[in-house]
Amino acid sequence: MRTGEGKTLVATLPAYLNALTCKGVHIVTVNDYLAKRDSEGMGKIYNFLGLSVGCIVANMSDIERREAYMADITYATNNELGFDFLRDNMKYSNDSKVLRPFNFAIIDEADSILIDEARTPLIISGPVDDFSNLYAKIDKLVRRLKEEDYEKDEKLRTVNLTENGLSTIETMFIESNLIKNGANLYDLENLNLVHYVNQSLKAHILFNRDVDYLVRDGNVMIIDEFTGRVMSGRRYSEGLHQALEAKENVVIQNENQTLASITFQNYFRNYPKLSGMTGTAMTEAAELKDIYDLDVLAVPTHNPITRIDYDDEVYGSKQEKYRAIIKLVKECYERGQPILVGTVSIEKSEEISYLLNQDKIPHNVLNAKFHQQEAFIIAQAGRFKAVTIATNMAGRGTDIMLGGNPTMLIEQLAMQKLPEEEYQLEVKKIREQIEEEKKRVIEVGGLFVIGTERHESRRIDNQLRGRSGRQGDPGNTKFFLSLEDDLMRIFASDRISGVLRSLGLKDGEAIHHPMISRSLEKAQQKVEAHNYEIRKNLLRFDDVMSDQRKIIYEQRSDIISAGDTDIFFLNMAKEVVKRVVLVFLPAGSDREDWDLNGLMGELQRIFAVKLDQETIAKTDITEIEVIANLEKMVLDLYSSKKETYSIELMNDATKYILLTTLDQVWKDHLHNLDHLRQGISLRAYAQKDPLSEYKREAFHLFEHMLNNLKELFIQRVCHLHMDTSNTYQEMMSLENKRPQTMLETREDPAFSKYNSGVSMETQAKTIRNQVEPADRIQSDPTSWGKVARNELCPCGSGKKYKYCHGNNE
Repeated sequence: MRTGEGKTLVATLPAYLNALTCKGVHIVTVNDYLAKRDSEGMGKIYNFLGLSVGCIVANMSDIERREAYMADITYATNNELGFDFLRDNMKYSNDSKVLRPFNFAIIDEADSILIDEARTPLIISGPVDDFSNLYAKIDKLVRRLKEEDYEKDEKLRTVNLTENGLSTIETMFIESNLIKNGANLYDLENLNLVHYVNQSLKAHILFNRDVDYLVRDGNVMIIDEFTGRVMSGRRYSEGLHQALEAKENVVIQNENQTLASITFQNYFRNYPKLSGMTGTAMTEAAELKDIYDLDVLAVPTHNPITRIDYDDEVYGSKQEKYRAIIKLVKECYERGQPILVGTVSIEKSEEISYLLNQDKIPHNVLNAKFHQQEAFIIAQAGRFKAVTIATNMAGRGTDIMLGGNPTMLIEQLAMQKLPEEEYQLEVKKIREQIEEEKKRVIEVGGLFVIGTERHESRRIDNQLRGRSGRQGDPGNTKFFLSLEDDLMRIFASDRISGVLRSLGLKDGEAIHHPMISRSLEKAQQKVEAHNYEIRKNLLRFDDVMSDQRKIIYEQRSDIISAGDTDIFFLNMAKEVVKRVVLVFLPAGSDREDWDLNGLMGELQRIFAVKLDQETIAKTDITEIEVIANLEKMVLDLYSSKKETYSIELMNDATKYILLTTLDQVWKDHLHNLDHLRQGISLRAYAQKDPLSEYKREAFHLFEHMLNNLKELFIQRVCHLHMDTSNTYQEMMSLENKRPQTMLETREDPAFSKYNSGVSMETQAKTIRNQVEPADRIQSDPTSWGKVARNELCPCGSGKKYKYCHGNNE
């Protein structure tokens, strides 16, 4: 449904119907403000119909969360839902869990949540060893590198040291006593330093302040490239965040290790019934069907659309483009037409704001730096003479109403707590003023939306466009582009600029050429396809972990719900006894080959029991009888502990040990999978499919983890000594508090999007640029750039390129 057609109100119909089953309905929004606003606004309808409404926002206690989830209809953000799911699966009792079983979800701004945000998994992490001093030292060294010491690729967003750069940094390391004299950066003991150098290089060369992140209150905060908002509490992974903290000279916070993670794709696929609504999903219909099995239906508008969408205007340089934008803003401002200027980054917002200030045009800036007031600013963007600059309009959820939004102004008035009579008088004044302004705004042509450049995704451009012309209102939209824009510069062909200059493009003159539109559309399609591939790839890999996650979470749930833990101990003890004995006394082997000394040591280590070695050596006992005797001894030991400590306390302690051991091995397994995932794409060079390799190795790692879990659990129970003054409740309450101190993060979209090798199995050939013949080095084919097939080969052989070095292409 188009913007302003009433999506929020329409959601009440399916929400009410599905809430009648008393299994709970989740309505998912993109930020806390919208969750709170919609739960209060729509809650009146639900309460009238006899249903309860809950709302989940950040920093709520578990008790408040549980109450909100027990309501018939619960409003929450996608992040809160995902993190509550992960946190619930780190709890130690059913009573401390907050979520009910999955039932039905309606996702507001579905494309933003299911597609844009689906590139990055939700991660709960805990601290590991502290390397903060090392980041600071390496940062100082990286600052001294020159441009010739590294190679940067803007398309893939990678940066690597050159041979020269490597020797320079090695010399610096030796001088700083970080590595021994004469040592190499790739020596075994120095290998971890390479990772820190690479992250520091990325922080300095690829990541820009106020574009990819901003610094506020001594913290480096990630900016969401889609919404322009600060992603509070999220940190870049792999030590990149620490490198940025060192670069910005703020306190370096400790690195973290993954304790639990899930992608939005796998989270939302848990719902038996899933639905969503948005103004811009038709371009992504194939992906929504492919990944979520959701069909997209376009609902026609209530009134015909009267908005005029002008053709794009393209200029030679950014300066000329800005001059044209300011000229148009001035014209609109003088006649009173409200203007919304859409930018793609905070940096661009501030450039436009600076130019408007120079021309003394009053305006509001809406970006990550001021997102606290975003709803109010955007709601009043349709007032007479209003000028608003906004960074990415995705998921704002607030209508731009011509003449202004009376509800927001009345809300503000209510905060002043005026006497009832005075309050009603002011409300009447506000409504009359807005009605008057609306007529004036319609006369001058409605809201004018100006795009300062094209976004990587056509859908985001459509979101900006859709802010104008709601419910049949008049309006205009126009995009201004320049050949220096990132999308044009990085993805569109270099030849465009030359062709346009040869067509006689003059400074300050706009171009209207179909070739530009075609190139732009192709560039956007390329990026969209690339991003879709990344999301699919992320899902393929997460599906492997998802199967394992389901097994572990189900097992955890069974343990928590079990009244008696004896069955877990008996089954695991039998398995471990058999495995241990057969390692030292192989089935069918000669008695001379038995390693009795090794077996005795292992029995003492794992089970804290001793077998009579002489009896085994002298009699004709078989390995099967040894296993049976040992099983009896271990079960007797367990029974004696139950007598010593009481059945109830032993049962509680066994459950506690099993849960904590399961968490520990699962955490280590996730750590191993992280490392496996990082290097697996290199297998593509050996003509192997990275995904198949990952599946195979992840399965072996999982098997190893389960064996390790059983052995550790049995060992801990067999060696158990307890202070009987401790109660199980005390242990549980202590453990239940622990996950709350963990860090909740989202991996950075910009970093994972261009992570080299992330989809190596589908990677296309790299695009080479034109290089002047004089700049080519005969002996170095990498310096030749693009060579025409019929051109003489730059190697100097005298043959045409297609018969020489180009023969293999």
